[in-house]
Amino acid sequence: MMDKTPALPPGSVIGIIGGGQLGRMSAIAAAKLGFKVHIFTQSVTDPAVDVAHNVTIASYNSTNALKEFAQAVDVITFEFENIPSDTLEYLTHDCSHYCFIRPSIYVLQTTQDRFKEKTFLTSQTSIPLAPWCFVTDQTSLSLAVEKLGFPFILKTSRNGYDGKGQRYVRNLEELNTAFTDLTPHPLIAESVVDFACELSVMVVRSHDGILRCFDTVQNYHWHGVLDMTLAPAPLTENISTEAQNIARTIAEALDLIGIMGVEMFLDRTGHLLVNEIAPRPHNSGHWTMDACPYDQFDMHIRAIAGLPLPHAVRHSDAIMKNLIGPEDMALLPRVLQTQGFIPHLYGKSIARPGRKMGHVNVLFPFGSLPGSLGIRNTLGVLATKTALEK
Repeated sequence: MMDKTPALPPGSVIGIIGGGQLGRMSAIAAAKLGFKVHIFTQSVTDPAVDVAHNVTIASYNSTNALKEFAQAVDVITFEFENIPSDTLEYLTHDCSHYCFIRPSIYVLQTTQDRFKEKTFLTSQTSIPLAPWCFVTDQTSLSLAVEKLGFPFILKTSRNGYDGKGQRYVRNLEELNTAFTDLTPHPLIAESVVDFACELSVMVVRSHDGILRCFDTVQNYHWHGVLDMTLAPAPLTENISTEAQNIARTIAEALDLIGIMGVEMFLDRTGHLLVNEIAPRPHNSGHWTMDACPYDQFDMHIRAIAGLPLPHAVRHSDAIMKNLIGPEDMALLPRVLQTQGFIPHLYGKSIARPGRKMGHVNVLFPFGSLPGSLGIRNTLGVLATKTALEK
């Protein structure tokens, strides 16, 4: 469906619900386009607070604060999708006449719940998925074992990210423990994919239906957390194009306005399978900040503000390496003194284990991304814990 509303002029206020690093980088992108940013978050120490024009510190369930926020901005967007359902309902029914909400509440409601997301993706017959089951009780759990066989992955339907809320299940003993430990119920059971690599595509769609895709990239994870991204992915042109077409199909079906990350597996038979979708800027798109004229945050702000979308092109190949926890932050002095390393820090004061503190981009001439040995040589100690070492 086409939205013909006019573009927001400079000086308009972009409201972002969520105060994390994605909100921080979105706010910086908005400022470059002449917009003011109002952050709604629950903690004054959140990263986005430091760069916002205005801030509301309140519970996401505070209807009074949400109403005042909606009245003070011209468009509302989100930097994470795990927002309480009551908040989304209130924004839909009581606040949507004050300002635009982009992407729509429907998009968030679909993607924040794994059952709804899998059901939606399954309804799109051209979207390939690994076999999965909905698990509500012991009976449906037994049916999942019968359908999928061991091993499989058991996941919570909500509040799962960075490897949280899921268990790898190899046998009946692990199954019963996982079913008891994983909360809240219901759960999703998914087949284990024998994949050759993990991929993602950032796709952006404007209010008038224009679609742009950044290059397909390859991702490496460590304990469920994204560790490194290679842009572009070392794939055949056909597979890369297919991945982008899948991302476009999903964006169209959701009637998306804004940017979305689509995570996929490439299995060992050469087939793509969609894993998850995230309707917001995504960690695997951070490479665009230095390798593209318009990065993922620029594109998201343009889309939700109704501005024209330029082509999503890159001028350089890139590696993005996350800085995670105290271990990686101890390497910051080396990063800062290494020619060609471009650090982006998120302003977080405490480097807890597993916490994303920032990332580093390294650029290469167009078409010259090195192989795994060259990547290790380039990043040195920063690459020692990734799958490149296997």
